[in-house]
Amino acid sequence: MSRAPRSKPPESSAIPDVLGVDLRVVFCGINPGRVSAAAQAHFANPRNDFWRLLHAAGFTHRLYAPEEQFDVLAEGVGITNAALRTTPGSGDLRSADFADAAARLERMARELRPRWIGFVGKEAYRGAFRERPALGVQTRRLADTSLFVLPSTSPANAAVPWEERLRWFRELAELCGARAHRV
Repeated sequence: MSRAPRSKPPESSAIPDVLGVDLRVVFCGINPGRVSAAAQAHFANPRNDFWRLLHAAGFTHRLYAPEEQFDVLAEGVGITNAALRTTPGSGDLRSADFADAAARLERMARELRPRWIGFVGKEAYRGAFRERPALGVQTRRLADTSLFVLPSTSPANAAVPWEERLRWFRELAELCGARAHRV
C-alpha cells in the first residue's frame, strides 16, 4: 500500500501580512484559523481577545475591528503569522508548517526593522524557533529586533484570565513606547 505524498506548506497565507517599515511592533500569531481565513483578517474570531487587548494595553488609540487591520499600520503596529497554513486549530499544525518561519521572520526583521516582534502565544515562538519560551522578553534577537512572548489571545486559552493577558500586553506596550490612550 503506498502512502499519499505529504502536502507541502503553502508559500503564502490566506491572510495578507500587515507590514511596513520601522514599525514599533509586529505581532506574530501562530497561524490563520478558519474564521480568520474566511474573513481574510487576522484574529477575526469574535471570541479572540487580540483586538481588545491591543487597545486596552495602549497600542492603539481606538478599538479596531479585524477588517480594519491595515489601519493599525498608522499606529506603528504590524501583524503576521509564524505558520501560513489555515487549520481548524493550532493543534492541527505539523513541524513542516514552520519550516521557513525563522528565516522569514529574520528577513522581515532585517528588511523592515520593527523594534519588537510580539509572539501571540508561546506556540508561535516555539514553532518558529523550536524552543520553549517563557512569557516576556527573549534573549534571542532577529537583526536589531527584540522579541517578546505574550499569552495566546485565542478562545482556546480562556483559562488565562483577561487581567493576566492584559498585564503582558501592557508590559510590551511600555517597552515599545506605545503612547495611545489606555482603557
